[in-house]
Amino acid sequence: MPLVQQIQAELPVAMRTGDTRRRDILRLLIAAFNNARIALGHELSDDEAIATLQREAKQRRESIEQFTAGNRQDLVDHEQDELDLILSYLPADLSDDELRALVQQAVAEAGATSARDLGKVMGPLMKRVGGRADGTRVNALVREALGGA
Repeated sequence: MPLVQQIQAELPVAMRTGDTRRRDILRLLIAAFNNARIALGHELSDDEAIATLQREAKQRRESIEQFTAGNRQDLVDHEQDELDLILSYLPADLSDDELRALVQQAVAEAGATSARDLGKVMGPLMKRVGGRADGTRVNALVREALGGA
């Protein structure tokens, strides 16, 4: 079952069981999917749905960081609940070793030798990673492989 349909199917279950927190988060995700569908002008593929979930997860991580800095634990807990549910739908993250191997392979294939070649490596590598690692993490490993910068 496609990811969008899976999440839509879970909404009535959450409503029937009285799980209002899960219901509200699922509604937020469905709204995000609808916004992405409208922006793209077609139904979302699983890859596009995963990209949407990654954007939502990134927003939650940034909010958690800001609320932690502002000493608002109540809001941190709220955002963490949302993030935990979003992460449950995303594919498992690559381990550091797996990601390093992909980075080395991409650097070799692109013939990259310095930090100036970062763009040559990042595009194909992010397609290969396929949402299983955060772009910031991938970027840091590519920079490390290319000798800093």
